[in-house]
Amino acid sequence: MANGSAPGLDGLRHIVVLMMENRSFDHMLGSLSADDPRIDGITSALSNPDTTGAKVNAQPLAEFQGQLDPDPDHHFPAVDLQIFGGDTSDNRTANMSGFVKSYFNQRRDVQHSQKIMYYFPKEKLPVLTTLATEFAVFNRWFASIPGPTICNRAFAHYGTSFGRVDMNLVYINEPFKSIYSRLINASPKHTSKLYYYDVASSTMEIVNLLQNQPELFGTFDQFLGDCSKGQLPDYSFIEPNYSDHDTDSGEELANDQHPDHNVQAGEMYIAQVYMAIKRNPALWASTALLVVYDEHGGIYDHVVPPACQADQFTATANDTGTGREFKFDRLGVRVPAVLISPWIQKGTVVDRTFDHASIPATVTKFFMGDYAPRSPREKNADVFLEPNTQLVDSNRNLLSLTSMRNDCPEFDV
Repeated sequence: MANGSAPGLDGLRHIVVLMMENRSFDHMLGSLSADDPRIDGITSALSNPDTTGAKVNAQPLAEFQGQLDPDPDHHFPAVDLQIFGGDTSDNRTANMSGFVKSYFNQRRDVQHSQKIMYYFPKEKLPVLTTLATEFAVFNRWFASIPGPTICNRAFAHYGTSFGRVDMNLVYINEPFKSIYSRLINASPKHTSKLYYYDVASSTMEIVNLLQNQPELFGTFDQFLGDCSKGQLPDYSFIEPNYSDHDTDSGEELANDQHPDHNVQAGEMYIAQVYMAIKRNPALWASTALLVVYDEHGGIYDHVVPPACQADQFTATANDTGTGREFKFDRLGVRVPAVLISPWIQKGTVVDRTFDHASIPATVTKFFMGDYAPRSPREKNADVFLEPNTQLVDSNRNLLSLTSMRNDCPEFDV
């Protein structure tokens, strides 16, 4: 189809983002390259040296829980080691060779350090791998910075971390507004909500985003209800349960997939979100769901993170803990990302480069068009949904089908 409209985009009313925790692309989706070589995953040639100099190959031996203990280090200095293999010279080149060495630093156990190279065979992750092969999988979606959770999630909310590369809360800095504030203050106003799991596992962003705007927040139970009643906002961001905790109805298992939480619980959570949308036919026809991970969690991936537009903020050498400043001019490690809609052609593989700044960039462009001010990183981030309904090139418009699919998978949740 060379010309014409794009009905999937014409009818798109809701964008939903589910952001999980701390797993790399190779670890979760790398096995898919065996079935589809377009997917840039695991090959027999991939390895890292351990601290004895022995070559450690990537192996399909990942377990749901009990294996990555302690939690692999994913703070800025450790990720620097993972990406550059310990080379600290000025003219160094990224080679993704330091993952085993980095994990060794935590237990000083050579055999245990090799487990950082383990990945899941597709059969063990039937929800995520089915969605990846049934809809659109991104070969080049990277964490926004080579560092931990909160600063990476800040990019998803603001298009910047305001110069932070650590786990300290990112407080509001003018002039950049969160995507939620932009939407609800727009003219015409758009609806937006961040759904946290429950009170015991509340969003990390409440301190940053609440700001006398309680309408921006809801629980996961409210999300389920809003889907059922057809009352989902224009833009929704969903957070998982970050902790095992007791409730009035029993124990709630952490389902964020953060090591060493149960990966199967996260699989069920992804399926719940997907099915909540799919069970409402009108919502299913008018929604695009992005499932993505905030960062790689210190786990092996083979793709070198690319350079990117520098941000207007700089982290000092002291802030990074590496002895060198960071200008936010290269991305973090690659993470799983899947876009889901009945208007997406089955087996779509996307090779364009994205990071979490693409989330506010896409939502802003789709619902609001031009908007300023925004960070340099967000302005230069690619978008995964094009608002131009005449754009039918499937390389740009992922919702490219002229009629809805009726063969989309279902999960028993």
